[in-house]
Amino acid sequence: MISEKLNLTAKEILEKEFKAGMRGYKAEDVDKFLDVIIKDYETFQHEYDLIVQENARLKRQVEEAGKKPQPTSTNSGSTNFDILRRLSNLEKHVFGNKLYD
Repeated sequence: MISEKLNLTAKEILEKEFKAGMRGYKAEDVDKFLDVIIKDYETFQHEYDLIVQENARLKRQVEEAGKKPQPTSTNSGSTNFDILRRLSNLEKHVFGNKLYD
């Protein structure tokens, strides 16, 4: 999982404190920027979790599809022939033999 590879969590970013230096950055600006980073980090983690779930669902579908017997081409060919024969018989019945004379 990706969270195992990350160095920081959103909570760790939030709780990080910096020492003040003589000519350091404004703490308020740093806090605002870290708030944006935290939101992005949380969004990233949420999207990642959704992708992992979707990936697992798709893998299950592929496995299930592999277990189902696949129709053979001879069945579909005879089915098409049967449909055409039935359609021809229906046309003869509806329009009479005039079409085929």
